[in-house]
Amino acid sequence: MYSLKLELKLNNKEKTRLSGCAGFARFVYNYGLSMLTQSWDFEGIKASDSKRLSAIEKIFTNYVKTNPAYSWMQQYASATYSSALRNLGKAFDRWRKGDSEFPRYKSKKRGDSFTVLKKAGIYPVKGEPFLPFTNRQVLHPGNKISIPGLGEFRLKRPAPFLCSSQTFTISRTADKWYVAFMLDAERIPPIIHAVESVGIDLGIKCFATLSDSKTITAPPQLKIAKIKLSKQQWRNRNKHFGNRRKGIRASSKAKKYFGEIAKTHAHIGNIRQDFLQKTTTDISRNYYRIRIEDLNVRGMMANHKLSNAIANLGFYEFRRMLTYKQPFFGTKVELVDRWFPSSKMCCNCGHIQPMPLSERVYNCGNCGNTQDRDENAATNLRDAPLDKIRLA
Repeated sequence: MYSLKLELKLNNKEKTRLSGCAGFARFVYNYGLSMLTQSWDFEGIKASDSKRLSAIEKIFTNYVKTNPAYSWMQQYASATYSSALRNLGKAFDRWRKGDSEFPRYKSKKRGDSFTVLKKAGIYPVKGEPFLPFTNRQVLHPGNKISIPGLGEFRLKRPAPFLCSSQTFTISRTADKWYVAFMLDAERIPPIIHAVESVGIDLGIKCFATLSDSKTITAPPQLKIAKIKLSKQQWRNRNKHFGNRRKGIRASSKAKKYFGEIAKTHAHIGNIRQDFLQKTTTDISRNYYRIRIEDLNVRGMMANHKLSNAIANLGFYEFRRMLTYKQPFFGTKVELVDRWFPSSKMCCNCGHIQPMPLSERVYNCGNCGNTQDRDENAATNLRDAPLDKIRLA
């Protein structure tokens, strides 16, 4: 499966409508989360989360939406709240598997996003299954896109080809709206990699050092954008930002400042995303077996002196991208145990010695090998024993 994300070209009425859809989806998600957690206290009822959510959706459709106090819900498509409850079910599945934390209530501060899907298909005869692919929305190449339940919208850039999809996710970043959808595509042909194995050591000064002596540095634009953000925050440190609990509204200049800050954050995120995408794609095309260290990013962020630099580089996002690109490029990503002494061990003789962060060159006290600290660690990661390795 592949996905395509396109920017929408909206007027003020369309932006208001999509913001309302996002608020409606957020309301339904929080409603379902509250109802589901309360249903666990009911005695004598044994049912899975999916069955409970199905019952909650029926209650919402037959009772909540028909309540005159919630008449404003009638202007939104039913696919919006169905998808919100479906996403809630996926969140609980991830929590029960241990892949994520317990689902939290959504707030407007975390951004606007919602999902819609095309449910109905064409049934040739009553009682028989619908025709294949009729429950999918056909998307024609051009400057317009038709979204189920929402209608037609303009695109900043034209859709590149004729395709179809069933599920559409609309999201907002700063003042820009995007639509993302899944595509069915055949698997790309197998790639013959030039190098069989590589070890990658991540760092702050040099983003990545490879075991074949190649280095990858973060783009300087990222640091420039962060400096611009710091200056914006310092210049506006005395603005009256308001307090919702106390009923104090933010000033008009403060609201304008929030918009500028959101654009700067989006710009920083785009620089980081572009850098990581190109870096992971280049590595996946050239190396077959990729070994990286299983870093404890959360623990590293506890160091207040390094947390800002670590967050800017996106170590975990780098690992996530390498992992999901495995089937596309035919690679094999392996994680080396975080307690493996890759930085302390000599890649030549295996001698282990203390290595504080201030020492950037590894001088082996046993064999006299002198090597760059990060390159030595990358070589150790590449040659790590099998009992210290697991698949990503």
